[in-house]
Amino acid sequence: MSNEEIRDQLDQYYGIHAKPQQLKFTYGTAGFRTKANILDSVVFVVGILASLRSKYLDGQTIGIMITASHNPPEDNGIKLCDPQGEMLEQSWETYATTLANLNTKDEIFNEIIKLSTQLNINLDSPSNVVIARDSRDSGPILTSSTIDGLKVLNTQYKDFGLLTTPQLHYLVKSINTLNSTTSYGEPTEDGYYQKLSNAFKKIYNNFITPASSLSSSASSPQKIKITIDAANGIGGPKIDLLIQKYLNDLIDYQIVNNQYQDPLALNVGSGADYVKTNQRLPNNINPVPLQLYASFDGDADRVVFYYQDEEGLFKLLDGDKISTLLTSFLKDLISKSGLNAEIGVVQTAYANGSSTNYITDVLKVPVVCTPTGVKHLHHEAAKFDIGVYFEANGHGTVLFSDNFISVLKNTSPSTPQEQRAIETLFELSNLINQTVGDAISDLLTVLIVLTIKQWNPANWDELYTDLPNRLTKVIVPDRYVFKTTNAERQLTSPEGLQEKIELTVKKYQNGRSFVRASGTEDAVRVYAEANSRAEADQLSHDISELVKNSV
Repeated sequence: MSNEEIRDQLDQYYGIHAKPQQLKFTYGTAGFRTKANILDSVVFVVGILASLRSKYLDGQTIGIMITASHNPPEDNGIKLCDPQGEMLEQSWETYATTLANLNTKDEIFNEIIKLSTQLNINLDSPSNVVIARDSRDSGPILTSSTIDGLKVLNTQYKDFGLLTTPQLHYLVKSINTLNSTTSYGEPTEDGYYQKLSNAFKKIYNNFITPASSLSSSASSPQKIKITIDAANGIGGPKIDLLIQKYLNDLIDYQIVNNQYQDPLALNVGSGADYVKTNQRLPNNINPVPLQLYASFDGDADRVVFYYQDEEGLFKLLDGDKISTLLTSFLKDLISKSGLNAEIGVVQTAYANGSSTNYITDVLKVPVVCTPTGVKHLHHEAAKFDIGVYFEANGHGTVLFSDNFISVLKNTSPSTPQEQRAIETLFELSNLINQTVGDAISDLLTVLIVLTIKQWNPANWDELYTDLPNRLTKVIVPDRYVFKTTNAERQLTSPEGLQEKIELTVKKYQNGRSFVRASGTEDAVRVYAEANSRAEADQLSHDISELVKNSV
């Protein structure tokens, strides 16, 4: 494209997407995220950036997801997805922030030319983008504004409408690997359902279906039972479609909080963040003791589980519990497969101390701690043959290296036990979404593991006992004052606050606490854990007061 053509396109579209002068935006761990009514100019320039990113990568397809995940209904956001389904390369986050804060079309034009020169981007190269959104009522207009940004550099695009965030990531990788020997899957929404359900059924048949079931007189195995709180988000209709179409004979399910067509209900009194933060049941669940329940978040990229014990107490099975369950199962499969494989677990500072101790001391598996944010965990997990990463909030997945998948495909097992273990490991690599944390994929994986083990939720919970903990949000005038080091476990600013935190923590048995700025709102998160519930709550209160008094 000539400079004149780019100017003409900006003349056509910029006027209706001009940035309000006083606003400042930052591309963070969740992309751009704020009140939906001030995002128009941001999503417009993100369309331009996605075009540049695709041209830079020789026309590979880039993904755009419009979502604010677990945030309130009035919020929205936008983030980019790179060709293999991973988060946007970190260096490009700076370009996104720069573009979002330019105040005139001339500044945007100059930045396009500057980036194309600096990065050697041929603006005549083809560019391709796929776009999707969650169920917020601001989604359609923001999608339209994003598409206007794509038109500035003549980018080919496909709007997939309502999808979960992980489905968008799946589609991006599937499109970009379509004609390769490592094809990830059919690049359609139904291809996503088929891939997950086929893997689920193969694992199920490997372990659950008795040989005698091939005879007409054999009784069918009991269905796997689950109740899902869909947070009134897009995950509800998607998991409903998958199970109804492909797994209805294996899973007995109920979906509550499934009013995704009512945008004002999104994440209200429901969802993974609500359950994790409040450590209580969501609305519309009347628990039966020892039955399993799950909660998605608004865009279905995270899931937490829970149950009521026989004494009627609420018990949370969060990302740490998911991580330990899957790591234990995978380690057992590796042992039975006869293969050598390095398995590792990646956590953040939010991981419960008991989970870390269990993984390192009992499972004898190495643990790496990274800063919060999927991009950090994903990068570290990719260094192992099998890398398990879950944030405590329920966002996570398991990565299988290309080399290890090749080993699984090409190994000739010596015994039926080895064969079953190898086949199961391979199908788990298909069942578990390799691109990003996925509530639907993770739900199916947990269900099949529990079914194979013949465990109820209490059996799972007994792997280790969580130290009581509390996660609190403190609203602050400027979250950027709070700077951290050591994988976000220690503050370097405000000056003197870390020393006060450490002195306070020493007063509590098994005490641990840290403070970090939220990546999505003007607040800081205070995490505290201690030997008892009362101590954890009090420690949380004490540290929160220190934070309030520091600003």
